[in-house]
Amino acid sequence: MELGLVSEGITEVIAVTKDNAAPIGIIQREGQCPKLILFKGSKTEENIRKYGWVTANFVSDAYVYAKYAFYDAAPEELTKAGAFQRLSAADAYIPYHASVVHETENTYLVDLTPAGEEVIISPGVRRVNRGFDAVVDASVHATRYVRTHSEELAERIRYDLALIRKCGGCREQEAAELLRGVCGFTDTE
Repeated sequence: MELGLVSEGITEVIAVTKDNAAPIGIIQREGQCPKLILFKGSKTEENIRKYGWVTANFVSDAYVYAKYAFYDAAPEELTKAGAFQRLSAADAYIPYHASVVHETENTYLVDLTPAGEEVIISPGVRRVNRGFDAVVDASVHATRYVRTHSEELAERIRYDLALIRKCGGCREQEAAELLRGVCGFTDTE
């Protein structure tokens, strides 16, 4: 079921909170409001609890998913969007009010309420590119790998890096290089 930019299932976006950007999945289930699961101790979690807002940024540059998984956004990479901030390079964004509705030992469950209309900056069709998708997948695995050094995650990342090598363009290759460095993998992995 299509719901605009956020579709049923998990839609990967770059979440922007105050002076911060990070990739995250927006969870959308039929009959429910959109949700986020935030890991305690992250800047995104801290900002959402403190300020109560987030913008979901839709970006067609795979590199930014890998970059913001591990590095902070520079001030010039963010811009005002009313009372919110968004990525300057976003193709589209949605501002949300965000409220914690459940807490576990390690996470917060957050409900999202649209605080405005979807804003399309660069209309167009995003092509399906296995390299791009592999960057997003590898970035998610890498955020967990750097904490656990799990061999299972390392194998998943290596699989994704192989897909990126075969199917990705220049930006996907740059993202793969960044991920290899963050994970401590050699160029041959």
